[in-house]
Amino acid sequence: MCSDSTGTTPQRRENWRRHPDPRRLAPAHPHATEILARHDAALDCGVPTYVDPISGFSVFTSDFLASRNFCCSSGCRHCPYA
Repeated sequence: MCSDSTGTTPQRRENWRRHPDPRRLAPAHPHATEILARHDAALDCGVPTYVDPISGFSVFTSDFLASRNFCCSSGCRHCPYA
């Protein structure tokens, strides 16, 4: 696993793959169910992104972000290190 900018190895959160940090996607978010369904479908298909139902932007999946082995500090919705 690669190191972050401080030289330490980042640790992934518990349940990082299917459950975003609530600071990045609140469980009460009005579109949380649809967002998580799109994320899960992307994971199941092995694709690195899905389309956000609100903005239309591409969003990286947790698997893609974990494969990078570091947090880029950009506030990614599915960051396993958040």
